[in-house]
Amino acid sequence: MEGKRVRFNGQGFSLKGEKDRFVLPPDFRKALRESGTDAAGGVRKELCLQLHPDFPCLIAFGLGREAELDDLLDREEENALRRGAAFNRQVRSSQLFGFLKVPFDDSGRFVLPPRFVKGAAIGEQLYFQGAGAEFLIFNPAELMKLPEADWRHAQLACEDLAGQALARGKK
Repeated sequence: MEGKRVRFNGQGFSLKGEKDRFVLPPDFRKALRESGTDAAGGVRKELCLQLHPDFPCLIAFGLGREAELDDLLDREEENALRRGAAFNRQVRSSQLFGFLKVPFDDSGRFVLPPRFVKGAAIGEQLYFQGAGAEFLIFNPAELMKLPEADWRHAQLACEDLAGQALARGKK
């Protein structure tokens, strides 16, 4: 698999639909498809998901990021050694490589496995926040609990997008 390196920026929002499916934002879906393109031009429509180690959300990325994780692990270990800090390679490796590949369809619909629903306290809504090589997926209620000083931009975007989605749902 020779995935393409992509960047995820912007925000998105999804209400849970029928069959417990959520929908990826169009720009994120496009980047995920590009990331999952192999050398022969085939596309694997898979979303890589992992619980975030520090925040009440999910980390999501495309298949192309998988190839970068060994280098990231090596850099983190070197940085820890240089600072004289403890580094447990096995724990960090399990955090990085413990992701699950979740398929999505052409419309971006996907189902979150129960462990992710439980681990990130997911309900009926998802907020997507671009974060460069990956993106974060929040239950909006959990996002609103985070310190405003760090997350105000995301909280305001989430409120706006939630209002729009709920208004469309009432029509």
